[in-house]
Amino acid sequence: MPAIKLYHFPRSGHAHRVELMLSLLQLPTELVFVDLVNGAHKQPDFLALNSFGQIPVLDDQGVVLADSNAILVYLANKYGDGRWLPTDPVGAAKVQRWLSVAAGPLASGPGIARLITLFGAPYDAEEVIGRSHALLKVIDQELADTAYLAGNEPTIADVAVYSYTAHAPEGNVSLEEYTNVRAWLARIEALPGFVGMPRTIAGLQVTA
Repeated sequence: MPAIKLYHFPRSGHAHRVELMLSLLQLPTELVFVDLVNGAHKQPDFLALNSFGQIPVLDDQGVVLADSNAILVYLANKYGDGRWLPTDPVGAAKVQRWLSVAAGPLASGPGIARLITLFGAPYDAEEVIGRSHALLKVIDQELADTAYLAGNEPTIADVAVYSYTAHAPEGNVSLEEYTNVRAWLARIEALPGFVGMPRTIAGLQVTA
């Protein structure tokens, strides 16, 4: 099949979750670099793809979609063979819960923490790090009973939450005390087709 285009920025966790999903599904992918630093996402040609001026954007043979979580739902429904997004009401609701976490507390906690250290974003680091640890404590408790966030099989919930959780140390958010979270990250990283997001020497991250 022809390659699916993914408009991305390598250090974006939002873009990485889609890249990871495409890789887990073993779909041929063409990565299109969007230079966020120089404002390429605010130029007319990109705004024609996503009027919000945000990455990622997916172009699947003319089907153009924006918003990372919406793209995960699309990919799971079209290519996942029922594996990545439950169709039963309870299973679907459990996944949606974590997609909301990814768009809310995860983005405003570990996601923002990385923006502070990587790009000098003007936020209160102490407050953001505190929010991040409050979230990680909840995730760690939830993972005490299940192998993955929405049950005992991986779903797009795990893909949505993985990137910013795994890279939380780059924002000075330590994962040391969250044993269940670290075990879960290892399970995701052991999945066939896993591809990581490039690490940066920032925050508590000491190796590239």
